[in-house]
Amino acid sequence: MKMNQVTKLCSGVALSLGLFMGAVNVSADETTPDITAKLKKVIPQAQIESVSESPVPGLYAVEVVGNGIIYMSEDGKHFIAGDLYRIGTDGLSNVTEEKMNTVRAKALLSVNKDQMITFPAKGKEKAKLTVFTDIDCGYCRKFHQEVPELNDLGVSVSYLAFPRAGIGSGSFNKYVSVWCSDDQQASMDKAKSRKPVDPKTCENPVEAQYLLGQQVGVNSTPNLVTESGELIRGYVPAKQLAERLGVN
Repeated sequence: MKMNQVTKLCSGVALSLGLFMGAVNVSADETTPDITAKLKKVIPQAQIESVSESPVPGLYAVEVVGNGIIYMSEDGKHFIAGDLYRIGTDGLSNVTEEKMNTVRAKALLSVNKDQMITFPAKGKEKAKLTVFTDIDCGYCRKFHQEVPELNDLGVSVSYLAFPRAGIGSGSFNKYVSVWCSDDQQASMDKAKSRKPVDPKTCENPVEAQYLLGQQVGVNSTPNLVTESGELIRGYVPAKQLAERLGVN
């Protein structure tokens, strides 16, 4: 990887998670300051959230805002920008994704519930699902059509904004209108059915949620996050999804 490619790896990441996620902001471990300094020499723009020992002796896991987990050798001469796998008797386990699950779970716990547009479970709640969605995404619309079925199965669905075209786009503005409407759930139903929603503006969390999605590895829609922080990319039919969530 050339130096300009390495620099690009973390370019444009100017916001720390702590700007909008409160308790999620975790400083690098005091016992590993050298790892932080060594990585900063290579990627000066890196916003480092935490440093911890990985399962591999001499290799440290560095949580970098917007770029997930990077692994760096103790001497600072090598780093790996990719997933680390554990070879077990029952197959491979993605160590990197396991760590990101923890990061995502903590991040979502810090988001105020009144900042989400929620369709609650009917009767006893058996599971919660957080969904990063785009108003104009076809598979997001298909997923939304099955939200009532998920609700009937005991799954609460909470939406966070992730307009794929970015801040200020048409999809972004549509989500703002939904958020600012008097009845958010009804407006979401309309928007997901390709019906027009009255344009409105107000103080809203749409930009912060879009940035949050980028921080926790969302790069498409719909992206579903379980209570444990597992990221499920793309549309999954309601019954299959409920089974995956352990809901009978």
